[in-house]
Amino acid sequence: MEQKLASGPESPKSLGELFWAMTWLALQGFGGVFPVARRVLVEERQWFTEQIFLEEWAVAQVLPGPNIVNLLVMLGSRSFGAMGSFVAVLGVFTFPALLLILVAIFFEQFRDYPAIASALHGMGAVSAGLIAGTSLKMASSLRTHPLSFFLALIFSLITFILLAVFKFPLIPVLMVMGTSSCLLTYWCIIRQHQRAAQS
Repeated sequence: MEQKLASGPESPKSLGELFWAMTWLALQGFGGVFPVARRVLVEERQWFTEQIFLEEWAVAQVLPGPNIVNLLVMLGSRSFGAMGSFVAVLGVFTFPALLLILVAIFFEQFRDYPAIASALHGMGAVSAGLIAGTSLKMASSLRTHPLSFFLALIFSLITFILLAVFKFPLIPVLMVMGTSSCLLTYWCIIRQHQRAAQS
């Protein structure tokens, strides 16, 4: 018996809907699931607001394991508890895994063909474009960030420069920038509450 643990106007109506939505999400994820996940979960299904998606994606990145799996575990748990998490992960892996096996068999037979190798290289550029486009869309939610849009953008740019330009290791950058951002955001929220209480 499917029983929701957390109800809401925009959430999966059943475990079956959750499973097939995650399956379709995964099957669209050529070059990476992240851009597709945002479009499906925020724009199409509306199971996340832009702000909630940004916050939970940040948590998913900090936790060990694949980011998209971490995000879907949180989504499934919020709607149906542990069973929801299991079904969401099952949906995102079952059919893509079967497809991957078939593609791997095909690739082993034709990997030396120049056309196949060129196609795979071309997907790298498409993947980079998808991630860049999705990141720009997500940046719009920074306008309502407690740090202010300017400071949130500064944190984003510094993190990008440390990782992409100076090639700093991911974990130290997350520890320093993530902790600093969280503490400063917390301080800004406390200041806002104090000002609201005084007025």
